[in-house]
Amino acid sequence: MRRRDFILAALAGTVGGASTFLVRPTSGRAESVRLIGALIGLNDRPEIRAFVAAFVEELGRLGWIDGRNARIELRWTNADVNRARAFAKELVAAQPDVVLTSTTSATAALHRETSTIPVVFTVVSDPAGEGFVAGLSRPGGNITGFTHTEPGLAGKSLSLLKEIAPRIKRVGIIFNPDTAPGRGKFFLGSFEAAARSLAVEPVTLPVRTDVEIESAIAALGREQAGLAGMDDAFISVHQTTIISSSARNKVPAILVTAEFVRDGGLISYVTDPTDLFRRATGYVDRILRGENPADLPVQTPTKFEMAINLKTATALGLTVPPALLATADEVIE
Repeated sequence: MRRRDFILAALAGTVGGASTFLVRPTSGRAESVRLIGALIGLNDRPEIRAFVAAFVEELGRLGWIDGRNARIELRWTNADVNRARAFAKELVAAQPDVVLTSTTSATAALHRETSTIPVVFTVVSDPAGEGFVAGLSRPGGNITGFTHTEPGLAGKSLSLLKEIAPRIKRVGIIFNPDTAPGRGKFFLGSFEAAARSLAVEPVTLPVRTDVEIESAIAALGREQAGLAGMDDAFISVHQTTIISSSARNKVPAILVTAEFVRDGGLISYVTDPTDLFRRATGYVDRILRGENPADLPVQTPTKFEMAINLKTATALGLTVPPALLATADEVIE
């Protein structure tokens, strides 16, 4: 069995949202075992497990030895803030040497529980605005990491959606106020500004359940409107509902996960999470070797990737402009 397959199999064996597994690289010296926590604010579907597997593989490459100097305590929150808080308490009680987090809500849960245990985050939109760090260049506390977006992302998403579906005059932006950055406010400014410039009516769609998602999308379908998903862990976890409901109601939609397009959604615009998890491993390694998270600057994304599903476009009666198609990083046919 290949190393990546072994890691994915171990992650797939997670029970009740928690698992423990060891890291096995090829070399390293014997020393005391270091405990590494991981609080992942998404669900453990295969593509997310692959991100975590990339983190584990990179740990191995950096020399953390299975059974000799490293052990990982992994928790999945499924974008549930209550699970995040409960698991954050568990991890802090175990006194890990460092914790990897993913998503704003998971990082917020750790932030509430500890001001001393080092935390390295990924997939967080506004760490300064959320109070996780004092500033990007000098975080100043026990938390640092890697953002994956910027405030203008919602506006860019709307522009791309309007380009692929030019007839839409109304677009809803869907999010869960409990998990979205700034309870949704972080992205709304750019979304509303883009809507004004494109002569599109913006509609905010706060949701907390699948039923609410389906009701919101059905309403958009009756108005021949479009849908933009906010960069929000809840929306990522519930993207299957968004895909099926958008198809059923003939609503063109854009989300910020590549899996959205691969699973049947129309268009996505997103950073590469695998790259973020690998880069975050470097910070975990540096902290384990004695560096202070307060001195490690928060890293921002440098590249976004667009994916388009041509089959979905055809089903929606849309013709993808050649110029847009030419700039896509991935096209599903």
